[in-house]
Amino acid sequence: MDGETKTKTKTKRSQAIGGVFLMAASAMGPGFLTQTAKFTNDFHGSFGFVIIASLLLSLIVQINVWRVLCVANMRAQDVANKLLPGLGYFLAIFVFVGGLIFNIGNVGGAALGLNAMMGLDLRAGYVTAGVIAVIVFSVKNAQGAVDNIAKILSILKILIILGVMIVVQPPVGMALKETFAPSTGVPALFPSILTLVGGTVGGYITFAGAHRLIDGGVVGKENEKRIVKSACGGLGIAAFSRFFLFMLVFGVVVKGVSLDPTNPAADAFLQGGGEICYRVFGLLLFFAGITSIIGASYTSLSFVKSLSKTVSNHNKAVTIAFITCATLVMLLLGKPATLLIIAGALNALVLPLALVISLVAAYRKDIVGEEYHHPIWLTVTGIVSAILFAYFAIVGMGSLF
Repeated sequence: MDGETKTKTKTKRSQAIGGVFLMAASAMGPGFLTQTAKFTNDFHGSFGFVIIASLLLSLIVQINVWRVLCVANMRAQDVANKLLPGLGYFLAIFVFVGGLIFNIGNVGGAALGLNAMMGLDLRAGYVTAGVIAVIVFSVKNAQGAVDNIAKILSILKILIILGVMIVVQPPVGMALKETFAPSTGVPALFPSILTLVGGTVGGYITFAGAHRLIDGGVVGKENEKRIVKSACGGLGIAAFSRFFLFMLVFGVVVKGVSLDPTNPAADAFLQGGGEICYRVFGLLLFFAGITSIIGASYTSLSFVKSLSKTVSNHNKAVTIAFITCATLVMLLLGKPATLLIIAGALNALVLPLALVISLVAAYRKDIVGEEYHHPIWLTVTGIVSAILFAYFAIVGMGSLF
């Protein structure tokens, strides 16, 4: 292997790692912490089964979407427009609006983390979180900064969760037994399984890593294995993190503690390790908020830059405006709960739409090329998953209204 080939291989590997951590960082946001703590409080050890089941469903979504988009070397909105003119604009609006609303919540989550960690006023926390995210996208090599921040903070989040889990000392054997033989009936767990899938690969997160790989040139049939490995790697990091957090919270609730429903994750850290662990939770929540702001901003803007030359030519400025807008809304409104519920409904609709677009595109030779063949098992499981997610989204929308 000559020097030039080695350099290209190293670059591809670096870009693939960037996609892995951007997806994982996006999934491990403030909602990730709250969902995991709430469901562990509700189902105790049986939540381990929910994690495994949601991971399998998430893999179906992720591999289907990432394979098709990256092999085609086309972002989701461009594939959608090729299938049906105008569909890409519809998808882009959904993801962009949902990403903006979730960013408002991410700014709030980061500020709550600073408040728990050092007692910083929430309004000052909103500004601090927004400024940090703006700085990341303002540097000369913003792409490299995004990759490094996602990588470093994701690793730190995992280490924090592991550290507190060791302090709590959960009953590992009991948790593993419940994971593979849940005492709670599977039908009762099913809504939480679908909710977890939506939180892990729903909305903009579905496309975060794939669009990052496309920007990095990890595309085409020749990179198929690397694309699949990246998709699995991102989900693996998120799944292991969730399982460690589940173990931490399970170690608290198994002692008979009932967590505060208004902030179950924070209460788990407080009950499990006292004031010091509560402060550490603040740091974890701050990191989760920052990485989610970065992930949502990067992915949301990737949906409009190929549809608008103005955005493409001024991508950095528009991204900064996107973050600033979310920060200002949080400052002015303070409580984005209703907006987050609406954004959750939008994200639930994006998931089946993304699957359908990818599955149809997988059999269009003008999109994926003559040599590409989509595995039949991915097609079948993808269709079943799309039906499940569509039903769940419709039921969720009905509940919302």
